[in-house]
Amino acid sequence: MASTIRSLFLLSFTVLSIKVFAQTDGIDFESGRWVLDNAQIVEHLDRKSLIGYAFLRDADFENGIIEADIAVTGHKVRSYPGIIFRMQSEENYENFYIRPHRASLYPDALQYTPVTNGISSWQLYNGEGFTASADIPPNQWIHLKMEISGKQARVYIDNAQQPALIINDLKHGVSKGTIGLLGPVDGTAYFSNFTYRIDNNLQFDPPPPVDIPPGLITDWHLSQAFKFSQIDIEKYPDEKFLAGIDWQEAKSEASGLIDIARYVKRVGTEPDVVLAKTFIDSEKNKVIELRFGYSDLVSIFLNGELYFVGSSVYQSRDPSFLGIIGFFDSVYLPFKKGKNELLLIIAEAFGGWGFMCQDGDAIFEQKGLVRMWQTPNDFKIPESVVYDRKSNVFYVSNYDGYNPSINEGKQSISKISFDGSIEDLDWITGVKNPAGLTIFQDKLFVAERRSVLVIDIASQEIQIRYEIPQSSFLNDIAIDYAGNIYVSDSRKSIIFKLVDGEFQEWLKGEEINDPNGLIIDGDKLIFGNNGDNFLKSVDLDTRAITTIVNLGSGIIDGIKVDNNGDYFVSHWEGRIFRITPSGDVTKILDISVPNIYCADFEYVQEHNLLVIPTFLDHRVIAYQIGG
Repeated sequence: MASTIRSLFLLSFTVLSIKVFAQTDGIDFESGRWVLDNAQIVEHLDRKSLIGYAFLRDADFENGIIEADIAVTGHKVRSYPGIIFRMQSEENYENFYIRPHRASLYPDALQYTPVTNGISSWQLYNGEGFTASADIPPNQWIHLKMEISGKQARVYIDNAQQPALIINDLKHGVSKGTIGLLGPVDGTAYFSNFTYRIDNNLQFDPPPPVDIPPGLITDWHLSQAFKFSQIDIEKYPDEKFLAGIDWQEAKSEASGLIDIARYVKRVGTEPDVVLAKTFIDSEKNKVIELRFGYSDLVSIFLNGELYFVGSSVYQSRDPSFLGIIGFFDSVYLPFKKGKNELLLIIAEAFGGWGFMCQDGDAIFEQKGLVRMWQTPNDFKIPESVVYDRKSNVFYVSNYDGYNPSINEGKQSISKISFDGSIEDLDWITGVKNPAGLTIFQDKLFVAERRSVLVIDIASQEIQIRYEIPQSSFLNDIAIDYAGNIYVSDSRKSIIFKLVDGEFQEWLKGEEINDPNGLIIDGDKLIFGNNGDNFLKSVDLDTRAITTIVNLGSGIIDGIKVDNNGDYFVSHWEGRIFRITPSGDVTKILDISVPNIYCADFEYVQEHNLLVIPTFLDHRVIAYQIGG
């Protein structure tokens, strides 16, 4: 196995050792202000243009606006042209670029990445805040505009009013340096009309709160770099080799990522290797699931024994494989009682040098939060829970939307007792993929896929089904104190309201994008707007919308009001937050690591009880909130 992996790794590196350029642009390209490092000035599409890599010799840029036009020659051509800024040296700068060949196909046609000690870490930084989709038509000029302030930036494409990419955490922090353009010299990408200006008064929304997943292994020691060809990564290093290592401390980012380039410079152009070690104390002998991510190749040793070797080199698995880092792999490790040494050997060829590790069973429960009970996993994708105070029971919607053998209309509502005992798994049948639930005047209201169902609780009978033919994906439901019914349509980005016996479009527009969770709070409707990750409030009379907080990456699902007027809000992925009306956020529960979800939960105020449907975990869990 060792020789096979080594051969594949070196072959991949050979393919990728062709020099790839990023981006930098400037004023008049013949003004003398430019350092034309590997660039040419040419005519293209009736304009004086620049191809290649160049930077301004005299700019001292921290905050402001950078603009340029860019033209690419085809959708299928790889060229990666873009802008570099806050360039402190040719090995350390911020980089934004485009991928024309992925435009309109993948959500990473735009990318921001730091370049640190000469390493472009694009494989380490991906997803929200780093990549975004865009349409980049070929053979025409497209305008790029970047606005940068502090640790934030935003990118506008082709004079759009809304940014195509919002960057909340520039990885070099608040820094200063020159500006440039970075692209190939092969005629596949051109720059023109470059301008910039200093502006220290740009306004940005506050970034979302930093969410730290539970179970991260954050404290490491790193070695210096060694040549890959000199180390057998499948053998634990001998004492003589270890004695020559100059270990340095490294602490992970909030995501758990160790970006090795921040600590270690590469030796040369061939692949390099770094050793990373940490020590973990265990109270007893036990097997732990270690979740991890890496780039580009890793071997994992526990107490001197090899347990895993793997490669995630760019294009090594198939032509479209990017090698993006994340908690995509797991290995089960037998920890002994006492002190355990975890050692990783990580090799790098191209695209970012890093790793991340996490305890795969870790959960976070705020102090005072106590699990009271959990049901068996007998439900069929429980999506929503509602409490019936009159009967002291809970109703649970069985969404069951992922089972192709079960047709719409064959789902059910379950009934469970206050202590979590299942009273009737199919209390109401004939329901169409039910999602959100609410109770009003002894009736249970159910958001089905394209209709709203009204059930008389006492008689256990379906009374009426309001069809909403113009809907697409109804999700949650809320009723105000006057009896007005509101239902969110996540797919069509509309909130419907029942008017004169028919549901009408009540709220839509740019500020309504993928709404999900709903709750009435006095004269306001609070809703989760997953298109921009904001919890928002709308006045029921004027329909004026205000934003409460940006919760960052995640699907806002359940929303409840607590005894103090704060909001409990769930991320479907497995987190619950307490949020004040002014937008202060505190995480109280995180069960996302073992893949337990928090869908549309219930909160019983008089008992301070959270009751959580776990969706694909097929059970319901209750937590008592102390304090």
